[in-house]
Amino acid sequence: MEAQRYDVVIAGAGLVGLALAPALARTGLSVALVDRAPIAAPEPDPATWDSRVYAISPGSATFLRALGAWQRLPADRVAPIEAMRVAGDAGATLTFSAFDFGERALAWIAEERALRAALLPGVFEAGVTVVGGAPFVGLIWGADEARLTLAPDGEEARELSARLLVGADGLRSWVRTAAGIVAEPRPYGQTAVVANFACGLAHHGIARQWFRADGSVLAWLPLPGRRISIVWSAPEALAAELLALSPATLAERVAAAGDRALGELTPLTPPAAFPLALLKLPAAIAHRLALVGDAAHGVHPLAGQGVNLGFGDARALAQVVAARGPVADPGAPVLLDRYARRRAEPVLAMQAATDGLARLFGPSTPWLSSLRNAGMTAVDRLPLLKRALAQPALR
Repeated sequence: MEAQRYDVVIAGAGLVGLALAPALARTGLSVALVDRAPIAAPEPDPATWDSRVYAISPGSATFLRALGAWQRLPADRVAPIEAMRVAGDAGATLTFSAFDFGERALAWIAEERALRAALLPGVFEAGVTVVGGAPFVGLIWGADEARLTLAPDGEEARELSARLLVGADGLRSWVRTAAGIVAEPRPYGQTAVVANFACGLAHHGIARQWFRADGSVLAWLPLPGRRISIVWSAPEALAAELLALSPATLAERVAAAGDRALGELTPLTPPAAFPLALLKLPAAIAHRLALVGDAAHGVHPLAGQGVNLGFGDARALAQVVAARGPVADPGAPVLLDRYARRRAEPVLAMQAATDGLARLFGPSTPWLSSLRNAGMTAVDRLPLLKRALAQPALR
């Protein structure tokens, strides 16, 4: 079996892989994008809403705009977060405003399927080879290349060789394991319950978040019109209870937990569940390998920064490769080291912040509750500190 040769093979066609492929192809490299599932744009359905949504930061939006993807998003399927209100479990509040930071929005809420549909045309326009429906079955390393073996359904196995292999295949990355980078995601003992609702009152572009006394975190994110998407990061027993409720009862439970801030809620999508885990790696690079997105790191969703960290990985790797100068080999150790150094600080900072908050608001010890709520109140009164806390998430 003769291998098909590329400069870069990206294993994983999630949002980060879809963004990285054209970004690298534009630097003059031959790129292949492969995935175990078929790679296709989902059919738009104006009558329904995707239960999986993302908060796209201004920095990520700039990256997607440079790829031509942001412009393809339908305006009526994207909602800006113009302000955010955070409530502690003992009455403390913390507010953020896009106006105070000189931004149009703190983030934009977009559906996963809309983002996929916006990114995929750029992959083909950049001349990327796309191979979908092809499970990964073998990976071997040579001095000058990595060889990935695929087994497409109903076809003979095929082998792709690359001077740089990028693992973009998620939290339980097959590529990461095959490369010998051993790191088991550490479960939080929580599950994110997500669903969409129509609301009785206008949300005015305000996201709301409650740190609750039961150790859960409830977020309401604005969708276009009088609609919201919710993420309830709940201990496993509570998550199981919520998932077992009827749609109407779940809507009532969510409304009550949010102090009925938007009036009556009406279910738009059935709830979905995603177990939560922290993933810290000893290294996001290896011989002829770079990891990006959830394959490289896992964070708690309370700050909504998982996909933004992934887009940051894609942008950084593309920038390092584009600035390679006389280094023709995209898998050269000097380039991989530059990528790793560039991403180490922002990833570790976001993991520390989200993990710290998740643990700080987990225990129900009275003295700790008083301390953390006092801290929220103090931060809310210090605009410069709020700006310093918000900037990493914005960018």
